[in-house]
Amino acid sequence: HNPIPDEKLLPKCTLKGQFIQHQAYELYYVDEAEQAAWVAYTLTDDHLNGPYHRSNNFETDPLVKQGSADDLDYSHSGFDRGHLAPAADFSWSSTAMEESFYYSNMSPQLPAFNRGIWKKLEEKVRDWALENDSILIVTGPILSSKNQKKLATIGHNSVAVPEYYYKAILDFKKEKSKSIAFILPNKGSKMPLKSFVVTIDSL
Repeated sequence: HNPIPDEKLLPKCTLKGQFIQHQAYELYYVDEAEQAAWVAYTLTDDHLNGPYHRSNNFETDPLVKQGSADDLDYSHSGFDRGHLAPAADFSWSSTAMEESFYYSNMSPQLPAFNRGIWKKLEEKVRDWALENDSILIVTGPILSSKNQKKLATIGHNSVAVPEYYYKAILDFKKEKSKSIAFILPNKGSKMPLKSFVVTIDSL
């Protein structure tokens, strides 16, 4: 299984890090931030509603050479272990579900964000996968601050706390491809999803 059908579709990153390929997704892990700059995977309609359910078994990523973040980083931090690629997208495989709980796929998200607007966007993306048969998803934190200050951190590994997250979606199977991107602040919001739409170029 190749998560991304063409290497040219993978995003580029100027930050120093490590490219990692798991069965279900690919990512670029930035040691300085102790999280991925991006996670990329293909989601198809037959990936949804599989037999495998959330394990909630969070694990360090064995492929991160310098060691990934861990339980202690998030414990009593006030932040959720927010999935970049959501577990619900990997119910088609026990291995994929296990991989989705690697700390390389986690980022510190405020509970109101993770369980609110971010979850809403994840559900919308799954709707689009059903409608379009197959979509490419690239998602991650924005690992820089608007005012150029260093991002706040949590835990003994100094996991960066992003101020914003992004998600880009591409339907590349149809004759006329289409795409959309979102940038959302790491906080709760009652705004409609369309309020956070940007072009992929601007992202």
